[in-house]
Amino acid sequence: MTAGEPGRRQSAETVDELIRAFDEHDELNATDRARELVAHGCGESVLDAAADHASTNRLAMNVLVETLDACGIVHRFAGAMLLDRASVDDVAQESLISIVESIDSYRGGSRFSSWADTIVQRRVVDYLRRQRESTPLDDEHSPTVRMSSMIATQATVREALERLPEIYRVPVVLRDIEGLPYAEVARRLNRSQGTVKSQISRGRAMIAGMLGDDRPGTETEG
Repeated sequence: MTAGEPGRRQSAETVDELIRAFDEHDELNATDRARELVAHGCGESVLDAAADHASTNRLAMNVLVETLDACGIVHRFAGAMLLDRASVDDVAQESLISIVESIDSYRGGSRFSSWADTIVQRRVVDYLRRQRESTPLDDEHSPTVRMSSMIATQATVREALERLPEIYRVPVVLRDIEGLPYAEVARRLNRSQGTVKSQISRGRAMIAGMLGDDRPGTETEG
C-alpha cells in the first residue's frame, strides 16, 4: 500500500457519503462532506459528484454552486482570458448562471471543470464580441439586470427567492429587487463587499437552478 492510498480511500468514502446525502436530501451532511473534501484538496471530486446529480436534485445543485464559487474555478478560468477585474467578475457571474442553466447537457465521462471551462470560454467570447462592437458589458447585459428581468417576468422566481437560504436571499433582494449598489448592500449587512458579491453570485445561480425544477423528471423535494 502506498503512502497516499489511505487518504484516497478516505476521500472516496467521503464522496460516497456526499452522494448518499444528496439522495436523502440531508443538507447539513452534504454541506459538511463537501466542505471537508474541499478542505482536503478534493474540490474536483465534489464538483464531479454534484454535477452528476444536479439536474435532478436541488441540494446537489446548491452544493455545486457553492463549491464552484468557493473554489474560485470560474473566476480563475475567466481571469486567464481577461485582465480587467470588473470584467472578470461580470463574466464569472454570467458563466455561473450559464453553467446552472446548461447542467442538463453535462454527460460526465470527464472532469466537470473541463466542461465548465468551455462555458466560461463562450461567455468570454460573448463579452469580447460586445467590446468589439463598442457595446460594453453594461447594465443591459449584466447579471443584475438579467436577474431583475427574470423577476419582473416570472412569478416563479419570487417563489425561488423565498426558498433561498437567508444568507443569499437578503443580499440578492437588496441588489436585484431594490437595485442597491454592492457597496450599499455591504454597508447595510455589515459584510465586506467581496463577501456580498460572492453571496449574490451564488444566490443568482441557485435561483437559476430552481427555475429548472419544472423540467420532466426533476426532483423538487427540499
